[in-house]
Formats: sequence, C-alpha cells, structure tokens
Amino acid sequence: NRRENYQALCALLQHYLVCALLCINLGTQLYIQTMLLLTKPDWWCCCLLNLSLMAGKSVCPCCPNTEEPKAVPLSTATLATTLAPADQLWSTSRDKAVRLRMEGSGQASETPITIHQMFLQTVEKYGDHPALVSKHEGQWVTLTWRQYYEQCRAAAKSFLKLGLERYHGVGILGFNSPEWFISDIGCILAGGLATGIYTTNSPEACQYVAANCEANILVVENQKQLDKILQVKDQLPHLKAIVQYKGELQQKAPFLYTWAEFMKLGEDVPNEQLNAVIDSLRANECCTLIYTSGTTGNPKGVMLSHDNVTWTAHTASTMVDYVPATEVVVSYLPLSHVAAQMFDMWITMVFGATIYFAEPDALKGSLGITLREARPTFFMGVPRVWEKMQEKMRAIGAKASPMRKRVADWAKSIGLQYNYSAMSGENQVPWGFMLANNLVFKKVRAALGLDRCKTCFTGAAPITRETLEYFMSLNLPLMELYGMSESSGPHTVSVNNAYCITSCGKVMPGCKTRLDNPDKDGNGEICFWGRNVFMGYLNMPDKTAEALDQDGWLHSGDLGRHDQREFLYITGRIKELIITAGGENIPPVPIEDALKAEVPIISNVMLIGDKLKFLSMLLTLKCVVDDNGDPTDELSPEVLDFCQQHSVTATKVSEIVANKEPAIYKAIQEGLERVNARATSNAQKVQKWVIVERDFSIGGGELGEFCFASCSLSKIKQPLMHHRDVMYAGKTRV
Repeated sequence: NRRENYQALCALLQHYLVCALLCINLGTQLYIQTMLLLTKPDWWCCCLLNLSLMAGKSVCPCCPNTEEPKAVPLSTATLATTLAPADQLWSTSRDKAVRLRMEGSGQASETPITIHQMFLQTVEKYGDHPALVSKHEGQWVTLTWRQYYEQCRAAAKSFLKLGLERYHGVGILGFNSPEWFISDIGCILAGGLATGIYTTNSPEACQYVAANCEANILVVENQKQLDKILQVKDQLPHLKAIVQYKGELQQKAPFLYTWAEFMKLGEDVPNEQLNAVIDSLRANECCTLIYTSGTTGNPKGVMLSHDNVTWTAHTASTMVDYVPATEVVVSYLPLSHVAAQMFDMWITMVFGATIYFAEPDALKGSLGITLREARPTFFMGVPRVWEKMQEKMRAIGAKASPMRKRVADWAKSIGLQYNYSAMSGENQVPWGFMLANNLVFKKVRAALGLDRCKTCFTGAAPITRETLEYFMSLNLPLMELYGMSESSGPHTVSVNNAYCITSCGKVMPGCKTRLDNPDKDGNGEICFWGRNVFMGYLNMPDKTAEALDQDGWLHSGDLGRHDQREFLYITGRIKELIITAGGENIPPVPIEDALKAEVPIISNVMLIGDKLKFLSMLLTLKCVVDDNGDPTDELSPEVLDFCQQHSVTATKVSEIVANKEPAIYKAIQEGLERVNARATSNAQKVQKWVIVERDFSIGGGELGEFCFASCSLSKIKQPLMHHRDVMYAGKTRV
C-alpha cells in the first residue's frame, strides 16, 4: 500500500510539474485551462494538451469537452448527410424536403440536426439526470434521459412492427404523460409523422385529422377517447392499430393493444433495422404535424421539419438564463398545441430539464398542487391560467383582515413600482422593497409553487394589461411570447432583462420581422422570416400560397407595430379589421381591450360595425367555468365582490341581465364613456352595447383553441345575431 501511495504521489508531482512548465512556456492566458488538469492523475494528458495547443486547438484531445458546442462552417459533404436535396422553401407533400432559410453567419448558420441527433446529444450530456416525472398511485416515478431515450427506441420498433409506413401519421389523443412524449418521438424515429389530436375533438374532428395525416396507428389515453375512434374507425382506411396507454381495455380486438403490450411488440425488431430508418432521416423533411383549430373550416395540417423543431428549440433556449440538468418545468397545456409541445418537449431537451406531468384535472384545480410539489424553475401559462390564479388570490385577499389588506396593498404598490423601473432599464430598488418581498412576495410565490421560478411566460392568446400589472405588483412579471403554429411556436420573446408591458417582446436571434403595408401609425401585417417558418400545409397548396409569399415570408394575418426599441405590439387581425359604412378602417382589439381594462368585471367583448353606420358591442360578464371549460350562469368571485360593494344581490349572470341591474349597467356605461373620450375619431366611438347571458367559449363556437382574440361577425351565432339586429334597428340601447 505504501509503494502504491508513493507511486501515486510521484505521478501527481510529475503532473504538477508539467502543468507549471506549460504555464511558464505558453503564457498566463492558458493558466486557468491548464490548472483544470491538476485533478487528473495521468500527466500524459498535459503533454497531449501541449501538442494540441501547438496544433492550434484549445482543449486536450483525451479530455471530454465541457464547453458549449459552437457553430462551425458547414461543408457540402456535411450538409449532404443531414439535408435532402431541395430547391424550394415550401412543400405541401408529406415526403418532400424544403430548402432551409440558412445564412452565412449568426444563429441562422447553425448546423441543421434531426430530432434524433438532438436527443442523442442530450443523452450523452445528461443521460443519468431525471427527465420525465409522473405520478403513479400517489408516488412520483422518474425516467432518466437515457431511460427515456431507450423507451422511445422501443416504441419506434413497435411502430415498425405494427406496419408504420414512412411519412404516415401516428395520431396521439390524450392528456400529457410520458406515454404521449414517447409515442411522439418514437413515431419520428420510426420515420412517421407525429400528430397530436385535441382531447376536446368530436369523433368527426378526430376522423378528419387521422384521415388527413393517413394515420397507420392511433394512440389514445383511455376508453373515452377510444370510443371516439371506434365510432369512425371504418372511415379510416390507413388505420392498422390502436394503442390505449391508460387503464385496461374493456374489449378485445386484434387491432387493440394496451401500452404494455405495445411496448413489447418490437422486441424482436433488430437494432439495425431501426438504425437504418434513423440514419435516413433528414433535417429538412417533415417530422410532425400541428393541426389548427379549424373554427372557420377544416383544420390545416402545419408541417414542421426536424430543423424547424431543433433550430427553434436551440434558438429559444439561448434567450433564457438556464443551468443545464437543473431546470424544472410542469407539463399541463395540450400537447397538440405548438406552444406546449415546443416548451415542454423540445426546449427542455436542449438543456436536460426535468418535466413533471400534472394530473388530467390540472385546469380544474389540481395544477396548484403539482406546482407546489414540482416547484418549477420556468413556467408557461395561457392567459386564462393567469386570470384564474388572479381571481383566486383576489378572493383569498378579500377575506383578509383590514390590516393584512393594507400591508398587501402597500407591498403591491412597491412591486409595481419596482417592475416598471426594471422595465425601463433603471433598475432602481424602491425603499421598502426588501420588506415587501419578505412580508408578501416570497409567501405568494411559495403558495403558488413558483418560489424557484426564474421566468413566468404567457402566450398563445392576448392577455390584459390588468392581469399583467397584477402579477407585476406581486413581483411575478409575466413574459409575453408571440408566434403561431406556422412559426414552430415562438417568433418574438420577452425576457427578464428585455420586456415591456403589453408587448410581445423582440424577435428571436436569426429571425426577422417585417410589417407589410404600414399605415400612418406604423401598423402593418406582421410577417416572419427564419428557420422557424413552417414547410407548408399538408395537401393544401392554395392555403400555403396564401400564408407564404413568393419570397418565403410567412404572413401572419396579425396587425402590429414596433416601438423605438423594436418591441412588437399586436394591434389586431387583418380579417377582423372593421370597415364602417363611412369607409373608416377600425382595428377592434385596442377598443375591446380598453373597455376590459376600464371595467374588470367584463370577460369578453365583440366589437361590431363592419359595413354598418356605427360601432356597437356584445359584452359578457366574468363567470364560473365548469369542469369541461364551459361557462356557467354563476358569477365569478370578482363580479360577486363588485356586486357586494354596490349592494347588488344577484349571483347569476341571468339575474343581472333580466333585471338590468343599474349599478352594473352604470359601471359599464361610464367605462365605455372613458374609452370613447380617448377615441381618435367619432367613427371609433361605440354607440350601443348589450350584455350577452352566456360567455363566449370554445364549445360555443365563438372562440378557437387558444385563440381568445376578438371574434369576427361571420362567427356570430343566431342568438347573437338577434342582439345585433335589435341594436341596429334602433329599438333600444341595451
């Protein structure tokens, strides 16, 4: 033992000596890098380092490179192995590649990679770190990144065994779970097109998506979703098998499989067979389909390439302050939507984050429990999630003692002041901030499960200034994102050191934004350019030509403007632009948002006036939403609190409408008068309005999936048309 210790000591001294000589001979600029080698027992490592430095390299060839990978110039040979030949920027065929919007330098010059290559990079770096965490029988169960990868390979083999054909779909219909992720990536590795289907879809809507993507296999969550597919199975000629990943099958059939049965199917598929498919994948070919909500017709299949996904994920990750293999997110938003898929599945893969899965009833109340257990470091919410948190906290605050209310109000004023200061770049900490932080902000964060959260994001729909300021006052500023399915998710991003209230942030590195045909105020159609821009709509060349112009710019259909600091603001939709009978163009969103800001008890507003003599409005009041996301007749806590303050005894929307409660109607009219006072012309003033008994909803058809912007007149249903006819007949004001 003494001899072994002596030999080890001599080897270590030799190691130190060579390191010292290197520092002397090669200069102090290499000091830090050289001293990193002091923990290595093999002094030959230092000699190799010396040779490497002489050859112009900066790392030891026998040591793992711990630096972040950097972009390198791509040779023609390198591109040939990652890209398929293509000469057009768009395609509507499932098996055709596209030319990438690459540039000679910067983020847009990054090496194109496939989903598999990105996944493999993550496994090599963070293989033993936790990846997917889900609850089974009350206990959290974890898959590491290496186990996750192996299960995706196993699923890919099973898909091949079931006869998945190249460029055919695998439809996934269910709530977020490890099985959802594994099915999606397994399909891609097997050469298929991963296709999420909304759980709220009717059997007919499911049939359309499955038929359009020519799905060979459908993966469903439970019997409820299985029943939808069985109703339309005979109308799906390409369907070969259905896999149910939760619960026991209540019936037996040759084409039905449990998840356990499915995962065993591919055990005899050789690795070489799967590897051959994986090696044939190209970064500029389609790998996934995102279906739009289809409120004005059949859904469109948005074709995203491997590069769309991997490049967007890498680029978005450069805009946040992350620590590899330590970040935590919670997956709960529908994965059939691009926002959830990009945030939960792909961006997390870049830095080896841990994904906790919420319970299926997350949006019905259990999300808070999951947040407190997972304590995410990044959290993404759609506006309705933030609004529900706001309503709940206000309801709790209303029950507090007068002293607690005064302390909370004081702290919130400090929080708002602090965040407005940070927004303007002043970074001035107001007096009392630390006290407010300890008394209020920390406790609120802990109660929400966001005490470790570095950044809270909001996106996929517009959010009101009132909600943004509420969370700013609690020192939880919400960073807005903007994009669409056709831009692979984000295009502009707000981050902690660069945000401005009500703006959607600044364009991602390597992307460009252009405003087409701007008016005198700078409002024009927002157009996108970048490697995040989609390939095209599956089998829809006409629709693709409407979205992508001849130069390859994506036309969003949204109106927007830039401020002096290049922050982007959404001001409306081109199709929703109201042109009055007098010929004046009026964007509805600013007027609708202004009224909601003036009268917080209002839930939704629909501005009417296209080809009409004057503007009018349909309004709804905030109400309780049931477990299916449908509005009820019960007033929300916020409206009940308002009623109590104004001695109104009503507890239902129908009671307020039937009795035309003077206090409610007066508050709305006064708020509208304040909005009208700021109008730039008489044509932009709202003359009449009416309260609609039932709030707008996805189920009711007034709203699309995650599209809570104003509704066009063409979408107004017959009961609402009656209200419009009454207002323009001149019979009554409300």
